[in-house]
Amino acid sequence: YPAAPFPKTMLSAARLLTRRLPSATAVASQQTRAMGSAESFHINTPDNTPETYFDFTEENYVRVNKILSKYPVNYKQSGIIPLLDLAQRQHGGGLPVAAMDKVAAIVEAAPSRVYEVASFYTMFNRTKVGKYFIQLCGTTPCMICGSEDIKKTIEKNLGIKNGQTTKDGMFTLLEVECLGACANAPMVQLNDDYYECLTPKTTVELLDACKAGNPPAMGKWGSLPMNGQVSCEGPLGKTSLWEAPVPPEVDVERFKGGEVDPADVKAHMSY
Repeated sequence: YPAAPFPKTMLSAARLLTRRLPSATAVASQQTRAMGSAESFHINTPDNTPETYFDFTEENYVRVNKILSKYPVNYKQSGIIPLLDLAQRQHGGGLPVAAMDKVAAIVEAAPSRVYEVASFYTMFNRTKVGKYFIQLCGTTPCMICGSEDIKKTIEKNLGIKNGQTTKDGMFTLLEVECLGACANAPMVQLNDDYYECLTPKTTVELLDACKAGNPPAMGKWGSLPMNGQVSCEGPLGKTSLWEAPVPPEVDVERFKGGEVDPADVKAHMSY
């Protein structure tokens, strides 16, 4: 029988695939854009190398043990996120690679497992940030309500651009995606706190208060609309929900004996 043209077919397919695949340079550039403002890999700097010393303070080791006590001994890795957060707060808002290695040692995990977490969640700052880390929401509701004006105001007042830190190390500005305060747009997250309903004027007031070391305290509901309103109330103030809602009554005998009928559960949940 004549030989089947298998090798030639494979060669043609390989050449076709090569033509369709992007170059390594193109892939790298696409990945960098997709990763946003931070690279997914570590770059050594004089103050941030694997050899740089980091350890938790005695006070924070008490917190470390409290965090680990929430999980079974063989599930220490469940504490990676809160331990990284603790390390970042101790280090002044940045998370050095040495701190990641310390967390890996504490939870008895490979360092790469901790790097995966730190490089995935945007709450972790793997490069140094200022004392006041300004995260400006630039997603649609905030943009429509004037976030671009707020950004220009911050940049002009501080003399920095998006992604930069002031020379005195006081402020870092970073435009981010939705922070979930759309009803009070435009807004910024300043460290842990939300300042909402901003205007260029109130933004300057906020920056001046931070420069004086006295940022405005949060309001009753854990945020601070800068226009005087309370939480998400509209211009007419509170118009509903004057009383706490009454929860539905639960039959205390329903699970007596520990036996549960799945059909009853579905009926109770309106399935």
